[in-house]
Amino acid sequence: MRNIIIFDDNETRRQLLPLTHTRPIAKIRIGITTIAEKWQNMLGEARYSWLTASYLQEKFPLLAESTNLMIAGHVLPSPTLAKQALALGEGEAIIDGEQVIAFNGKPEDFDNRQFTKTHAPAEQPSRINKLYDIFELNSKAICDDFALITQGRKSQQIPDTATVIGDASQIFIEEGASVDGAFLNTKKGPIYIGKDVEIMECACIRGPFAACHDAKVKIGAKIYEGTTLGPFCKVGGEVENTVFIGYSNKAHDGFIGDAVVGEWCNLGGGTTASNLKNDYGETKLWNYSSQRFERTGRQFVGLIMGDHCKTGVNCMINTATVLGVGVNIHGSGFPRNFVPSFMEGSSNAGFKEVNLKGFFTIAERVMARRGITLTDTDRKMYESIHAIAKKYK
Repeated sequence: MRNIIIFDDNETRRQLLPLTHTRPIAKIRIGITTIAEKWQNMLGEARYSWLTASYLQEKFPLLAESTNLMIAGHVLPSPTLAKQALALGEGEAIIDGEQVIAFNGKPEDFDNRQFTKTHAPAEQPSRINKLYDIFELNSKAICDDFALITQGRKSQQIPDTATVIGDASQIFIEEGASVDGAFLNTKKGPIYIGKDVEIMECACIRGPFAACHDAKVKIGAKIYEGTTLGPFCKVGGEVENTVFIGYSNKAHDGFIGDAVVGEWCNLGGGTTASNLKNDYGETKLWNYSSQRFERTGRQFVGLIMGDHCKTGVNCMINTATVLGVGVNIHGSGFPRNFVPSFMEGSSNAGFKEVNLKGFFTIAERVMARRGITLTDTDRKMYESIHAIAKKYK
């Protein structure tokens, strides 16, 4: 069986913090699936493992053999690119500029960048190099995933109680899903409703949109194009062009747009996160690699939220705010545009460091609600992130 290692480009991984504090790059969801799932669907049956930060390797093990197919975790594959990667001979690589997309050969040759032959990509791939690439590419990724996932398959019937605006063939409903009384608009792109998803009555959804298995859209929610709900996410209020990676809730009123929300997050009722400055100017976003705010060249950038973050009722979040892992915001006023990992408080009362013992207690409760256990490996990972976070405080 072929041995495939999905690797993190080190600089790209730093650019994608805080999301990559807790996962390899390819575990980021964009479109309907994660990047890893896209590669796995196209490369086929193989043994897959990860080359990532050392403190993540226990949770995401590396299984290296004498010869491996190495795949860049920040690159979104196409069938053409996947076919090209599978056809690589011993020692050959696909390189775009200075970035390695795929390599087939010995681990030491990959480490030393010693290639017998290099190829340009058969077609220019999409990739996520910056945090905002995730939501900027999400609409296209939903469309691409929709075409592949639904090819040759038949959707569950759309109930008579649902209102369809546009082409009904662009709606795919998996087994066990419910969309009674919902409004579904496909004029700008497809709508994917995963297994056991519940779209409650009077929810308004505009494609491209994806709800992965066991997600819920609350009564009267307004969901605009470019939005993905990962597994077990629960969303209400107003959401636009936002990726929820999985297991996170924004169950009540409030707005979020042009944003990425990690796993195990909760946005309290009324929380609103701005995605546009009052002066309509260019946004700046905290960059972990340079440890400063950098110009994005973009007008619309909202909230970037690491795993296990929470906001209290009626919290207000400034345009282009980055929250690290395990951040807890409450109280009135706008917190600063970057809050390091494991901090809690408010703009008025100030912030203090989160106690890891208390963090673990809350994380256990939150994860248990979805039947998932906080393992010793998880604890070690968060302890490492906690130590790393001190240099940003």
